[in-house]
Amino acid sequence: MELQDVVRRRRMVRRYAETPVDPAVVDRALANATRAPSAGFSQGWAFVVLDTPEQVERFWRASSDEVDAPGRWLEGMMRAPVVVLPCSSKAAYLDRYAEPDKGWTDRDEDRWAMPYWHMDAAMASLLILQTVVDEGLGACFSGLAAGREPAVRSAFAIPDSHDPIGVITIGHPEAGGAPGSPARRRRTPWREVVHRGGWQPVEDRRAPA
Repeated sequence: MELQDVVRRRRMVRRYAETPVDPAVVDRALANATRAPSAGFSQGWAFVVLDTPEQVERFWRASSDEVDAPGRWLEGMMRAPVVVLPCSSKAAYLDRYAEPDKGWTDRDEDRWAMPYWHMDAAMASLLILQTVVDEGLGACFSGLAAGREPAVRSAFAIPDSHDPIGVITIGHPEAGGAPGSPARRRRTPWREVVHRGGWQPVEDRRAPA
């Protein structure tokens, strides 16, 4: 599939067919994820892969109290045969930038203007989503419900050195899932969010030359 087709077709899939996913597809997606950029080549990411019915059910029970009586969104999401938990490691970045070639002599978190450990894990996650689309399958990135992280950590022994930044479901798309926001909201044209040479109000950018 051409790159532009992958970008255009990528969407959040919220309902899956009960069809297994080829493990080679998941492996390819994970290999591609590790090609994402990372500050200082810190590579402070990790991925918990859940690909058996027991593991997937254990995840949903750890992350929700509604598994036995799910709403439309959760019912569709629970059908995904593969769940990936992308995790970020702040410690890996603080350690990396305390090395001699980076010029810092401590691990002071205040040196960081942005939490690049989360940002880099998010970019790696996008590569998973795009690879899945390239394979003709579907995926969805969503966040953990507030307050559920401790239960998920405990269920899968995620160490304190890593933080799950979200959830990626992978499977064969099936119609009938809960509609996402693009079904109700207009996609903003790219020209309305691009500011060339400096920030300009939309109305000014639309004015005739």
